[in-house]
Amino acid sequence: MNYADSEPRAAIETAAKSSTSPGGAELPQFYDTDESMRRVRATVWILLAMLAYEGFAGAIAVVASPWIARSFALSESALARVFAFLALGALGSLVLTRMVDRTGRKRVLVWSSFAIPLAAIGAAAATRLWLFVAFAIVLNAFVGAAAAAAIVILAEVLPIARRADGQSWAGIAAAAGAGFCVFLMPVVASMAASWRWLLVLAGAGIALAPMIARIEESARWQSIASEGAGNRTRFYDVFAPLYRKRSITLIACAMAAAISGEGVNAYAYYHAVSTVGLSASAASTLTILSGGFGMLGFPLGAWTSERFGRVPTIVVSGTLVSTVALGYFWGPPAHFASPALWLGVTYLVVNACANSLTVAANAAVTELFPTALRGTIIGWFALMAAGGSLVAEATISILARDFGGIAGVTGWLSLLGVPAAIAFGLLIDETRGMSLEAAAKEEEFRTGV
Repeated sequence: MNYADSEPRAAIETAAKSSTSPGGAELPQFYDTDESMRRVRATVWILLAMLAYEGFAGAIAVVASPWIARSFALSESALARVFAFLALGALGSLVLTRMVDRTGRKRVLVWSSFAIPLAAIGAAAATRLWLFVAFAIVLNAFVGAAAAAAIVILAEVLPIARRADGQSWAGIAAAAGAGFCVFLMPVVASMAASWRWLLVLAGAGIALAPMIARIEESARWQSIASEGAGNRTRFYDVFAPLYRKRSITLIACAMAAAISGEGVNAYAYYHAVSTVGLSASAASTLTILSGGFGMLGFPLGAWTSERFGRVPTIVVSGTLVSTVALGYFWGPPAHFASPALWLGVTYLVVNACANSLTVAANAAVTELFPTALRGTIIGWFALMAAGGSLVAEATISILARDFGGIAGVTGWLSLLGVPAAIAFGLLIDETRGMSLEAAAKEEEFRTGV
């Protein structure tokens, strides 16, 4: 999308001039000249390219898991343990997202533009399982940190009316990168080539490093850095009294959402083939088509976030994801004429609503916390997502037999998203139309640091 052409110049200038630093001083203007508008547009495109690359690199281990298991002679339980170790990357992401706030968004992106390709090449060359896992953990940590940095920059450089759009573009870019990995793996397998070539291709992502080096650091971060506010904060400051209700609610909701969504993320294809009885080709077609059309949820989420608000979008989308996921795993009905149609429609709705939810949640989270903690809170969410996935997998493994199989447990777990959505609606403030400084209570936070 041509960013400069998509926003009326007067609206851009008005939005930019409404932004103030934590101390009340006017921030440097992004949109006061055509040249500055071009720089912002270039920054957005570079960030989207980086997000697409991260989506590709981060999806390799999941997409190639059957081939990885064969290469290292792993049983299903051993493969599950490998993925449990890979979740440790979330701990690295938490540390690195602190660096997003302490040393700068751009610096972490530059680090990641070198670290992700090098870790991918290391994992591709690893012949021992422990070495592969170590490189994959590093890769996951930097993918999470770079995604956080990119999301934060988009929130901080775009005008008020386009912040939700920015999160929509970010989601589309990351999903497109992951989708390309899904497309490429069967092609690689059909050529009798190793899955490791996907990691080699990810290594070529180092070509993005010079582009990342060209982007400008967020003026908002520069403002708080000049005051030393970022260095005075700690990762647990998200629980300071000013933000305690927000952070505890959001982290609890993130954990519940991760547990709720793990079934769809991990077992949607399994359910279609092993439980319902679709052929592998039919299930793959269903996944690709429904997932592809489900990407319409990104722009839909941006529109509803700006039209109705972040909170209503999250409440409605979160409730729909959970209830329709229940229908996916507990369906189709026994005498339904076309099981594939049932699964296709429900999977499309789940994906569309989940994508809409992602846009609204990213927009809200980046608006609810101050500049000095904006990256940190995303790191907390990554940690909760990893923890939620582990809890869900453990629960499924323990209860699957008593609940009639994986589909029975995942259906019940999906319902955890409903109370999480309701809690968000009741306890979280709406931020639509507010400046980042007002929504995040920057002035109150600054005076208390």
